[in-house]
Amino acid sequence: MDGALLAAAALRVQGHRPLIVDLEAEQDTDHILAVFRRDGCWGAVARSNYSGLRYREPVFRTLRDLALSYVESYFNLRREKTLRRYSRPVSLARFDGRGWMTAEEDLWYIPEYLVGIPHYRLLPRSAERALAPVDRRTFEAGLHRRAV
Repeated sequence: MDGALLAAAALRVQGHRPLIVDLEAEQDTDHILAVFRRDGCWGAVARSNYSGLRYREPVFRTLRDLALSYVESYFNLRREKTLRRYSRPVSLARFDGRGWMTAEEDLWYIPEYLVGIPHYRLLPRSAERALAPVDRRTFEAGLHRRAV
């Protein structure tokens, strides 16, 4: 969450809207992206201990396509691919009155808000059940220099 908020603030300073998207997983933790558009395509800035869950170039026509690009790299320590849903983009401008960009206190109201908004299924259930485990090389590469 902290990396996405910092990225959204930095994107805002550069002239983008401060947008975040929540990626929801099963048997794993959620992941927050700061998203932006360039030339009609979506990109993302994110921070993660997993190498595949970071930046995405703005080449995705839809948010769903952007979210789908994370499926292969979104896995737990049991080597299960766990990404299942994504939210619509949330403008952090809605929290400007609470000073989210400069607040010194915790910003728990933002993840609490994300929990309550609709999320959209990425894959049919049959495709979820058919997902192969993450292979050893991808698993090790994804954990490369992971903070424990």
